[in-house]
Amino acid sequence: MNRPALRRRRATDLDGCVAALAEVHRVDGYPLNWPADPHRWLREPHPARAWVAVDADATIVGHVAVHRIPDQVDGPPGRLTAEVARLFVVPKARGLALGNALLNRARQWADKRATDLVLELAGGGAAAAALYERAGWRCVGTGTAPWTAPDGSPVSLRHYTLRHRTPGSDGAPASTARRRASRPAASRSSGGSSTSIS
Repeated sequence: MNRPALRRRRATDLDGCVAALAEVHRVDGYPLNWPADPHRWLREPHPARAWVAVDADATIVGHVAVHRIPDQVDGPPGRLTAEVARLFVVPKARGLALGNALLNRARQWADKRATDLVLELAGGGAAAAALYERAGWRCVGTGTAPWTAPDGSPVSLRHYTLRHRTPGSDGAPASTARRRASRPAASRSSGGSSTSIS
């Protein structure tokens, strides 16, 4: 397979995105809990931007979205932050570095807006964790999801952050990254915040 092209997601892409997501869920169990309305799950909570990977046959084979995280109302003003969410690549398109390409597209969007990025990884997710860490993401803590696995058991989460780098800066203090990662993110009640890209 030739490397698929990346472009912004269009409203007309949603059926193809759901078909790709269904394949990923069948093979990998992502999302952990299949959404009652997968079209809505991909559209909400109103992503700031979303991209798809499209193969030569115009089939959607990958997806990522970025959701803005509002500043805490009662807290001090902070850095702009957005959450990377809904990242997946279908099995037939793996091995082409699409997961990394989709993450890079999100990072370019964030860098242009001086925005830090965060994400959550549910459960094991060793391949996804390796991808993030190779790409410069840092694990800044762990926690338990406010939603449960299909069998009702608790789900452990790993919190990752990627700080926007202004020219001449060399990263965020760990305490800042941990504080940012502890903010309630829009998709944390989604029942499947991990990714499937291996």
